[in-house]
Amino acid sequence: MRAGIAFLVVAYTLSQFYRAFLAVLAPALQADIGATTGDLARASGLWFAAFALMQLPVGWALDTIGPRRTASVLFLVGGAGGAAVFAMAEGPGAITLAMILIGIGCAPILMSTYYIYARQFSPAVFGTLAGVTVGLSSLGNILSAAPLAALIELFGWRQTVGAFAGFTALMALAIAVLVRDPPKPLGEAKGSLLDLVKMPALWPLMAMMFVCYAPAAGLRGLWISPYVTEIFGADLSRIGMATLVMGLAMVAGNFLYGPADRLFGGRKRPILIGNGLVALLLLSFWIAPPSGLWTSVALFAAIGLLGASYPIVISHGRSFCPPHLTGRGVTLLNLFGMGGAGVMQFASGPTFAALSQTRPPVEAYGTLFAIIAVMILIGLAIYSRAEDRTG
Repeated sequence: MRAGIAFLVVAYTLSQFYRAFLAVLAPALQADIGATTGDLARASGLWFAAFALMQLPVGWALDTIGPRRTASVLFLVGGAGGAAVFAMAEGPGAITLAMILIGIGCAPILMSTYYIYARQFSPAVFGTLAGVTVGLSSLGNILSAAPLAALIELFGWRQTVGAFAGFTALMALAIAVLVRDPPKPLGEAKGSLLDLVKMPALWPLMAMMFVCYAPAAGLRGLWISPYVTEIFGADLSRIGMATLVMGLAMVAGNFLYGPADRLFGGRKRPILIGNGLVALLLLSFWIAPPSGLWTSVALFAAIGLLGASYPIVISHGRSFCPPHLTGRGVTLLNLFGMGGAGVMQFASGPTFAALSQTRPPVEAYGTLFAIIAVMILIGLAIYSRAEDRTG
């Protein structure tokens, strides 16, 4: 099982890579197949949408057939297959299709890992395990930054993505061989997703999940690249470095939030403080835009660090889920997390296009980031009513 969990972590590293690699691929895709920022925003949004919508069937599958088959089959067909389609793309439409397939393939990976943690480890350490898992897997963010830029310059984007497709297939096969499904207690209670939806205690957590992951994922996965390019004229190497710095900050943030529930004596306070600071940092782009490239990169990095609260939020929500609905519970929460990121990616493209028609780039980006900040503040207002349960 330890080896199986290790390969699930590697697979989720690839999931992090695929959701963020468009930021670095953008210049090559625009030059080679004519994919615009709007095309890539749509494709990125559909990745998150496919990922989110798959959470409901994945939750059922985890509780019914277990994580081994659920994760390995979808990751092979969707993840590896989608990456292969991406490598052969001749236009923006194929990129969109590929991102949808990859989103479907990546959908069960983290939830399979969390399902195993919830079934086989103490609830008291779930938050730490969740944070460490996401922290280690966030190396995919780093891989999709400067290292990816170097690989593209050395081998070309098609060959690079094709190689990742092959590696993804190998990881799927390793999961099929090494992961072990946790045993289910005899006489375990039955239930459905509706039982979870009827729990008022989960509603503020769903609102928080909707806004906590979207800002860091959206900026790192798409908007940091055009921002530093349009505002400061960054080339591919500087784009790679900027995304690398933000990716490293996100890795550190996941480790920072992992034990936060024990340090603060609860989960609610660090979630409120961290996400409140993210909203203020986003507003700073609107109120006082950064004057230099590395000042802006520092702000993006701070957003990545403080915006990495996803593991502790989902840990908070999991504490309300009965054991027999563990799979459905974590995937329902993840639906809102990925759904929020998808909605933001969908909406951010046309919103920025409309803003840029009447404003210079600095003001257009600042206004877009301010809108995201308002979304966070609304989520925090709803979440402030949540019960702070640690267990």
